Order: sequence, then C-alpha cells, then structure tokens
Amino acid sequence: MTEKVGIDPSFVPEKVQIRANDYVASADPANPAISPLFADLRGLPPTLIQAGSNEILLDDSARLAARAASDDVAVILDVTPGVPHLFQSFAAMVEEGDQALDRVTAFLSTHLGATVPA
Repeated sequence: MTEKVGIDPSFVPEKVQIRANDYVASADPANPAISPLFADLRGLPPTLIQAGSNEILLDDSARLAARAASDDVAVILDVTPGVPHLFQSFAAMVEEGDQALDRVTAFLSTHLGATVPA
C-alpha cells in the first residue's frame, strides 16, 4: 500500500489500517478466512478483479490475481489507467467507471450464460 500513497484520493494507508483492525480484531490476518491471499482458491469460478492504476490496493489486486492463477483459477485482472479506488461507484459521472461496469456485465454474461441487454 505504499507505492500509490498520495495518488489515491479516496484511500490512505492510515484509514485502511483502522478498518483492517476493526475487521481482523485479535485474529491472525494471515488466516485464509480473513484474507484470500492466504487461502486455497482452487475450485473458484472464473474471477474478475478490477482495480484502478492509481489506487493503493493495486498491488493487493495483482497479488490476489497471481494467487488465483497459481491455484488454477481462470482470472482476469482488469486495471483501468488513471483512476482511484472505487472508481466504478462514480459510473454516472466518470466514463471509466461506466466502461468498467460494462466489462463486469460482459464477464458475468459470458460466465453465467445470461444475455446482455442492448
């Protein structure tokens, strides 16, 4: 979480650490039930991971994608240039968010056999 500090306006390591402490409490953060980075991911369905190139969790997204791939999970790491964490939530205002949600729709349609609305 150090490479993108100061670039991601929505996330700062200190705030992430507070929420992580709330989530983990006194448990071991390396527990696979807490972090999928430490889990056996074999058997998961195809997985899409989206991240912005300017978010502090980009490295974690890449690590999770690598972990999934090493466990024989079909995985796509979809990195959108120049956007911060949660950029998809601003789809109505940010074109990149709208495009990312379109890619999610296409991914789900492909893997769930649904039809994409026109």
